Amino acid sequence: MNQKELGEIRRRFRPDHNNIQHIYGCYVNTNKEIIASFDESLGLLSQTETEKYLGLLKKALSGALGKNLLDISFATKQVMDGEEYKLLSQLRKTELQDASLREAFCRSIVDVLDMEDRNYLILMAYDVYDVPHYGKDGKRDEDNGGELYKYLVCCVCPVKEGKPELGYAPEEKRFHSAALGQVAGAPELGFLFPAFDDRAANIYNALFYTKDSGKSHDDFVNAVFRIEAPIPAGQQKELFSEMLSQSIEDECSFDVVQAVHEQLAERMVLHKESKDPEPLTISDKEMGDILENSGVSPERAEAFCRRCEEELGEGTPLRPANISSASRMDIQTPEVKISVDPKHSHLIQTRVIDGHKYILISADAGVELNGLSVDIKNM
Repeated sequence: MNQKELGEIRRRFRPDHNNIQHIYGCYVNTNKEIIASFDESLGLLSQTETEKYLGLLKKALSGALGKNLLDISFATKQVMDGEEYKLLSQLRKTELQDASLREAFCRSIVDVLDMEDRNYLILMAYDVYDVPHYGKDGKRDEDNGGELYKYLVCCVCPVKEGKPELGYAPEEKRFHSAALGQVAGAPELGFLFPAFDDRAANIYNALFYTKDSGKSHDDFVNAVFRIEAPIPAGQQKELFSEMLSQSIEDECSFDVVQAVHEQLAERMVLHKESKDPEPLTISDKEMGDILENSGVSPERAEAFCRRCEEELGEGTPLRPANISSASRMDIQTPEVKISVDPKHSHLIQTRVIDGHKYILISADAGVELNGLSVDIKNM
């Protein structure tokens, strides 16, 4: 899915923009017991309640693609006869109306999910989107209808005790302490199935959501999709640094790494300016070219490409946004940390003076110390 397609589905989660009839779910305690299951008809809920439910489901499609929202790809064999895939497909086919299927699905999550001694809520909804068709002029073609995109969305929300607050009692005409009870927080996990690719259902893919991009949630991903969890965005930078240092070895100099991140930052800036809805990715071969352009020998660049295949799988692209930054380059010693915009990193140089290693920063444009402009004296 790209950013435009994601935005198109996110706009569905308004009371008057979807065909969701029911919200299904279950409430789970810290002992892995389902203490309540429910089927809420949106037609019988107040507008406030409807908006709250839809808001929670919408948040399971929030964040950045490739960071909080990760592609899940099913193998052909899974689509043909995988039990987990079959359950997802049956839930979709029955429009979540089969209580026994919903219970089996929730149980598969409850049995493995660790929410760190917190109660939590599993929410599910089914929607049908009559995908509009647009002509070359950008206007909707009323005579040429699109296909129906039928999908499930699910999220897992932690539940906590609400804090007592002052509440107004109209009948008493006074404020007094009012407990809010159990409050559902923002989702920590979720998914969309199937994915919405090229503005149509892609039954070979799903979109997995994680609030914390540093956690892989292996148990949840395995229970729902029966695949190996994608490498969390928060761990990709560390893995990239490890692969780079171990592949280019003694060629891993300050100048080389500086040049690598300058080129990645430049690509991210150009991609943003292009307004391309597809997330920026680069192949391991492109990364090899970047390394050679940064001064790495062809042999060491090739070693990095091989390491990428071993760690990530053949053909798996890298996402620059997860391994570098377009706005900040960090330079750190045990005592000092310096942050600089990559486009100004040429102002940072290294020198060895009298056997000691130094990081030099050009300061001709002026210097501030704790917000105060200061002068550097010529000694």
